[in-house]
This record gives sequence, C-alpha cells and structure tokens, in this order.
Amino acid sequence: MRRATGRKQVMLGERVLFYDAAEYLVVSVDLPVVGQVVEASPERPYLCLRLDLDPAMLGALMMEAGLDGRDGGGLPAGDREAEAPPGLSLSPVTPELLDAAARLLRLLDAPRDAPVLAPLAEREILYRLLTGAQAAKLRQIAVADSRLQQVNRAIAWIKRNYAAPFSIDAVTAEARMSRSALHQHFKAVTAMSPLQYQKQLRLQEARRQILGRTADAATAGFNVGYDSPSQFSREYRRLFGEPPMRDAARLHAAPGLLAGA
Repeated sequence: MRRATGRKQVMLGERVLFYDAAEYLVVSVDLPVVGQVVEASPERPYLCLRLDLDPAMLGALMMEAGLDGRDGGGLPAGDREAEAPPGLSLSPVTPELLDAAARLLRLLDAPRDAPVLAPLAEREILYRLLTGAQAAKLRQIAVADSRLQQVNRAIAWIKRNYAAPFSIDAVTAEARMSRSALHQHFKAVTAMSPLQYQKQLRLQEARRQILGRTADAATAGFNVGYDSPSQFSREYRRLFGEPPMRDAARLHAAPGLLAGA
C-alpha cells in the first residue's frame, strides 16, 4: 500500500499553512479556504485521506470513553464558554493515528470486509483525535452549545445569504450571540470578520463562475451581490492578484493551476 505523499498549502485570508505526510489538518468550521498542491510527481503523487467529522459520532464516543469532562478526563467546566480555537490547525501524525488510518485505507482492497471493519477503524481514528493534540477542537465540534457551534450557525447563515445585503443583526440572532461576542469569536475561529467572510464567499463564487465560463466578470459580480463593477474588480484583484478576466486567462493558459484555484 502506498503511503500518503506530496505537500499542500491552504490559504485563509493572510494565513498560509503547509502540510505533508507527517501532519494532519483539522478544519472545525466551513471556511472559504484556497488550497493548492505544491509538491507532487508521477513517482510520488499527492495522496491523502480526508475524513468528514460527524458531531453526533464524536459526542457519543466522548460519552462512551468518559471524555465529557465529568470524570476529570475531558473538558474543564469552563471550556464551553472559552474562546473557540482557530478553524484551521495542524498537528504531527502519531504512530497510533497513522496505524488506524492505514487499516481504514487497506479496506479499499477488501470490499467484503469494509462494511464491518471500516466503522471500527473510523471510531479508532476519532478516538485518537479526541485524545490527541487537537482534542479541545474535536470536543467543541461535538458540544452543541459551544462557541464553535455558535460560530458555525453564523457561518451557515452567511453561506445561505452571501449574495444578499449583509445584516449583522440577522447573523447575531442566528448565532445567539451579542455583536461583540460574535466578532470576537468569529475572528478567533476564521481569522476574519463576518463581513470579510461574506466577501470571500462572494469573490470565490464569482471566480468559479468566470473560470467555468458561465458568466462574464460584470455578470458574475452582479450574481454574487455587487452593484458596482469597479468595486467588484478592485476587491477581486486584491484577493486573487489580478483583475477577473486577466486572472481567468492566466489560469486557463496553465490548466495545472486550476486544481488549486
């Protein structure tokens, strides 16, 4: 079986993280990140394992393993009110976590065994994560009333309404937080304000439409909520480095870059 290989970078606002086979990345909220493979070759292609985290499964495992804080082995009593951790973070892969992940991947070659053994391997991976370096982040994902879940509710509202005029009152009502608390914890998790998050969603969706040739720059800007073409072009250039059509021409001229766009 081939081991994970290659190297990737993910960008969130001005924050850039690089990771390879020796590390794992935890993303605790839905973030408008831009990812790009920066190291790969035919001999050593980019290979990785992605696992979507189920809050209900994490919560059940926490209770079963006594990681809910009631026995001293879980979260301290004040952690539910603590500031949520950043939405992106890296940690070294431990031998135990690597072994569980490898066993899960080996089941690709054993489809008859997978229905029975894959859930066991996934549970072990989650257990290793819950007891590892990013335990606090994983546990906050599982706790419904945590700051992280409040930020998640705000993010879900912004994603549903990204093309509409921004309403901080609607976002705070959805998150069930005060304005000051929302700005503090939202920025701690996403590295940007709610308004900046909406802007990144708009620009990334407009870029997708332009690259897919489903809309020209002016139409794409209007589709995502911009009334001013000049403002759209200016903010697009600030995020992606080039005006919309020049950016699209550059990426279409080098198809390999589209995978990271």
